Amino acid sequence: MTETRSGGPIGIFDSGYGGLTVMKEIVSVLPEYDYIYLGDNARAPYGPRSFDTVYHYTLECVRWFFEQGCPLVILACNTASAKALRTIQQNDLPNIAPDKRVLGVIRPTAEIIGEYTHSKKIGVLGTRGTVQSDSYLIEINKFFPHVNVFQQACPMWVPIVENQEYDQPGADYFVKKSIGELLQKSDEIDTILLACTHYPLLLPKIIENVPEGMRVIPQGEIVARSLQDYLRRHQEMNKRLNFTTIEGKRSFFTTDSPEDFDRQASVFFGEKVISKHVEVQHF
Repeated sequence: MTETRSGGPIGIFDSGYGGLTVMKEIVSVLPEYDYIYLGDNARAPYGPRSFDTVYHYTLECVRWFFEQGCPLVILACNTASAKALRTIQQNDLPNIAPDKRVLGVIRPTAEIIGEYTHSKKIGVLGTRGTVQSDSYLIEINKFFPHVNVFQQACPMWVPIVENQEYDQPGADYFVKKSIGELLQKSDEIDTILLACTHYPLLLPKIIENVPEGMRVIPQGEIVARSLQDYLRRHQEMNKRLNFTTIEGKRSFFTTDSPEDFDRQASVFFGEKVISKHVEVQHF
């Protein structure tokens, strides 16, 4: 590659830290782009909040990304993707930024997850908000109408991860409990989708508690490959992004304490993170 462009960064958003597991995979696949990450940690978690609240919080953050010059924003948050994405795409973008795009994590996952199952029975583990939205049921059915989807909310999993208890014995009870409740819904489930970006940190414990041979699928790599394909198919957007022949820039922001964010974020991202505090509520 010899091309160097001066454009805008790709924005990656989550209510907290979990989106960093998606960003990690995106950067691995597409290291040459610039990225800005924003965690709305001051108002996290989004999972228990109403559709309207999640929509307003997410829109404020999307507007902030646009102010930073991002032509493209990825909602690396299942709750925001489930409760806010469609309204932002259909109602807000045409008015505030018709030339910009906001993408989520649910659709790219739904487009491919049915290819992993032989029994045509998939389990979905997510936050209460994601499960109650039925977004995965609806989207997977569009692409794989013959696949049955069984959902299970795991309300304790995000707090366990964010309190850095994901590798401690205390997490075992809650992981085993939620997986057991999911598998009681069908003994033919052969594939489990982790429909929350926090859950990859619990992956070792999840694998310990599922039957041998069952596939457990995190979203990060799926979303990264989907973004790569999107940019290949949408050259007009690709040309508007900052692209270099070497590794791009990565900037991190939080609506809460940078010190707390940096300490936690390094666990999710896999390398040292230095963030800055930002206010988004005034947008």
